[in-house]
Amino acid sequence: MSPSRPGRGARGGRRAALVTAALALGASLLLDGVAAAGTGGRAPAARGPVVTRAALAPDLVAGRGATVAFDEQEAENAATDGTVIGPDRTPYTLPSEASGRSAVRLTAGQHVEFVLPRNANALTVRYSIPDAPGGGGITAPLDVTVDGRHRTTMTLTSRYSWLYNQYPFSNDPRAGLLHPDWWITECACVPAATTPAPEIAKPFRPTHFYDERRLLLGRTYRAGDRVRLTVPAGSPAAWTVIDLLDTELVAPPHVERGGVNVLAFGADPTGRNDAAPAVERAIAFARRVDRPVYLPPGTFRIDRHVVVDDVTIVGAGNWHTILKGRRVTLAEPAPDGSRHTGVGLYGRSAAEGGSRDVHLRGFAIEGDVRERIDTDQVNAIGGAMSDSTIDGLHLHHTKVGLWFDGPMTNVKVTNNVITDQIADALNLHTGVTDSLVHNNFVRNTGDDGLAMWSDTTADARNTFSRNTVQSPTLANGIAIYGGEDNTVSGNLVADPVREGSGLHAGSRFGAEPFTGTLRFTGNTTVRAGTLDLNWKIGLGAIWFYALERSIDADVRVTGDHYLDSTHNAIMLVGEYAVKDRVAVPAVHFKDVRVDGTGNSVLSARVKGSATFENVDARNVGAVGVNNCGSFGFPATGSEFALTDLGGNDGGWLAPWMLPNTLTCDDRPPPMPWSRSRSRASTRPSV
Repeated sequence: MSPSRPGRGARGGRRAALVTAALALGASLLLDGVAAAGTGGRAPAARGPVVTRAALAPDLVAGRGATVAFDEQEAENAATDGTVIGPDRTPYTLPSEASGRSAVRLTAGQHVEFVLPRNANALTVRYSIPDAPGGGGITAPLDVTVDGRHRTTMTLTSRYSWLYNQYPFSNDPRAGLLHPDWWITECACVPAATTPAPEIAKPFRPTHFYDERRLLLGRTYRAGDRVRLTVPAGSPAAWTVIDLLDTELVAPPHVERGGVNVLAFGADPTGRNDAAPAVERAIAFARRVDRPVYLPPGTFRIDRHVVVDDVTIVGAGNWHTILKGRRVTLAEPAPDGSRHTGVGLYGRSAAEGGSRDVHLRGFAIEGDVRERIDTDQVNAIGGAMSDSTIDGLHLHHTKVGLWFDGPMTNVKVTNNVITDQIADALNLHTGVTDSLVHNNFVRNTGDDGLAMWSDTTADARNTFSRNTVQSPTLANGIAIYGGEDNTVSGNLVADPVREGSGLHAGSRFGAEPFTGTLRFTGNTTVRAGTLDLNWKIGLGAIWFYALERSIDADVRVTGDHYLDSTHNAIMLVGEYAVKDRVAVPAVHFKDVRVDGTGNSVLSARVKGSATFENVDARNVGAVGVNNCGSFGFPATGSEFALTDLGGNDGGWLAPWMLPNTLTCDDRPPPMPWSRSRSRASTRPSV
């Protein structure tokens, strides 16, 4: 969440289905070129392409997450003379933020080589290179060849990565604590109130290591061709880490027949001159004649917000049309508190009545946001847009991809790619209703991937469906903060790193209460259930957090799969300071599959109850239920009650645990089984 967010420190699986899935996966039980376990391994020569989704065999997540145009290949599954790093889930390390928690480290002269699974003419490299010693980033080359020919040199940069310190973070690795009056786990103290003052190692809490770069190859290569990424001799980067390669076949540029071409109004497609006035003139004319605005192929420089209302803007495709802007410091802060502006398409504010009938399609927005300033409105899409659609955009290097400030209604956000954000990918903030977020791909956010935040006014009747969220470096993949009748269905969430997890419902951040229904249906998480570094307890792949009030909506979790969770699969928790005032009265779990936990299937640390029906669990690392209740420990048992509605396989919900046996281990360590597993072993057990 962002902008004005408080500090984070405050902050069916039936047996038959499992057998069917296992049989379907039998042919791919051993992925070609699976990474060697542990740090320092070498990936063997690949015999062919190893296509994954969220670093999993695609069959494991069939029908879940976004359908995308590209094929994902993990570097650790490819041929390389570099070094495989990971798997490792320890925060503040390069493997922890890599897709699948593993990557390949190259030095000068070393390479990683991928085999094209399908014809392709474009690629995306996810990578990390070192920061400059004083922060601010460096640039470094990476050579790209196909079958040893057609060399192109990409310029990689770390200017948009490498954050440090406490929320909201710093670009300076040498900086002292931003909040010395906050309690930190490193010394288990409040540094400013501790004598002698503790010595805090610098850089403090490095994070947000990765970035990605796209490249059009200029011609189409065939399936079976080999794409080699090589660090050239003399690279200024001491190392280059390659996480993955996405390859796709990009269609020719789209031409909008009858569209109002911005070139006719003086827009410069080279990116040298400010195109914002020309784009605004084209928008004004298009509204008068009731025609769409067309953004042809090119890079159009826009260094401020362009206000959109009652207009359709169509690009040539998000690989061909780019709106690119620099961050601009304002002469004085704006009324909303912004100190900077940058490229963005904004609806009018809700206080001004908002915008309506805005339709944006088929272009990229490339920002220049390198630090998190919560008061800054430097998002790609913003404001209020009712009865509107945002489709097929690529949003990169802004603070938040799409931050909607309602009240507003009926916006559809579909088929977008949102990567490398300083904060969220999307946030429905304040009274957003009857809206859909569907089939979007999100990777490397600095806060929640997708969020609904019922701040002041409830979000209601919204749906997040069939989205993929990978590697949020802070907070959750998908988070719901209050609201009424909202649904999270068919999503795929992978590799959250810290202070959050895969799926989350929280009465936090001043959110309005949960009312009506809340549905989590048919989602898959993998390698979630992180360690919360403030509490030093393991979270759940799905977790419910009652902080400011109880979570007493009709909450139902149906058909979810929680795979290879670092700690728990399911967690319900209340802050100890409010343990006697809040509860999670009733959550219902049905047709849920749990395969792999470092700790328990269920960890309860709050008053309330839950029911379980057809919840199958395998490879559980600790006691099936860790039931602390709200730590009142009455003689009658835990304050959290469990009801077995039948069909719960795997022995995790033993009769002696019902309804409220205390099985409380406050901070159980995760079992090594989960932490050392490779992606190839993350498959159904029978």
